[in-house]
Amino acid sequence: MRYPILVVNSGSSSMKYQLIDPDEGQAVTVGLIERIGVAGAEPGRATHRQDGEEFEFTGEIADHAAAIEVMKDLFDRAGRPIARSGLAGVGHRVVHGGSRFGDPTLIDAAVLAAIKDLSVLAPLHNPANAIGIEQAMLAFPDVPQVAVFDTAFFRDLPAAAATYAIDRAVAQRYQVRRYGFHGTSHQYVAGQVAQALGRDLADLRQIVLHLGNGASVSAVAGGRAVETSMGLTPLEGLVMGTRSGDLDPGVVFHLARTGGLSIDEIDNLLNRRSGMLGLSGVSDFRDLDALIDGGDADAALALDVYCHRVRKYIGAYLAVLGGADVVTFTAGVGENAATVRARVLAGLEGLGLVLDPERNAVRSPQPRVISADGSPVTVMVVPTNEELAIARATLALVR
Repeated sequence: MRYPILVVNSGSSSMKYQLIDPDEGQAVTVGLIERIGVAGAEPGRATHRQDGEEFEFTGEIADHAAAIEVMKDLFDRAGRPIARSGLAGVGHRVVHGGSRFGDPTLIDAAVLAAIKDLSVLAPLHNPANAIGIEQAMLAFPDVPQVAVFDTAFFRDLPAAAATYAIDRAVAQRYQVRRYGFHGTSHQYVAGQVAQALGRDLADLRQIVLHLGNGASVSAVAGGRAVETSMGLTPLEGLVMGTRSGDLDPGVVFHLARTGGLSIDEIDNLLNRRSGMLGLSGVSDFRDLDALIDGGDADAALALDVYCHRVRKYIGAYLAVLGGADVVTFTAGVGENAATVRARVLAGLEGLGLVLDPERNAVRSPQPRVISADGSPVTVMVVPTNEELAIARATLALVR
């Protein structure tokens, strides 16, 4: 490994990390630390996979500083001390870059302060991202730290797509616009599609469906994002694991005025107790399938609502693009749930999307075409790799 990059994705009570060789495109180490700073009977837990072996830690993890120490200890136990790995940089996933940040950015005190300031736009994510950055800067003071922003790919959306129809002075004062999220994934997958098909990215009109616990869809023309489903926050758009997606704003007023719910209670409802969890009681599609197989009507309706919303966006983005060359499924659900892909595309043959059932049923970690021969629109499954994209962006900047 000539230029190893440590990629960190810090959440409020978790931290994901990978040690990646960007040139080879391989994750040498993959780790997850959970229940950071969470009180209760269940202790913190960390898993660390390297060279085919798994190492674990169970015990109190008081805060993110302690989590970094747990991570370093696991590297030591695995025989690859992170302090002696020759790190070229640490790449951080940062959810919201606002209007200020587009390209990957070398982090200093001013950049870190700006990331914290943008917490007003991403209160569930940016504070945790900033904490992870602070602790990594303390742990690796001589290693360049780079922020890669989820919103970057959508920073230059056409004005008609980025602008909400509210009083423009209010929108400007409070930075209200469509920012979009999952941009690192959408950009990476769009590039992988072109590579897999042997086509020039500049010649392709693409719809990318990032379907995971968080879900979003983008319209990409010539490698440039021209529309996306998420908005000011990651709440807008598709139905997600625990988020409602698109909702009449009047629902918020109704719940406040008639139901007496506070803003914080409504925020918690729409972000943490809605989506598939709110409709069916589960957010994992494997659990959902089990409920449906057992005849659960609520679970069956939840899947109908989920697929219906995705189909609406495909139709809308076909109109935005004036047709598409490729529609691609990615992320946890998009890559693994063949039944979801089939239900989303059922009946769309008239729009040029003709699925091959046998190809769709194949499970593979490789990019693959699942549309029938002769389908006017190519349908693909392309595994996303946001960590690799972050690692490569980090290396390109620090080199």
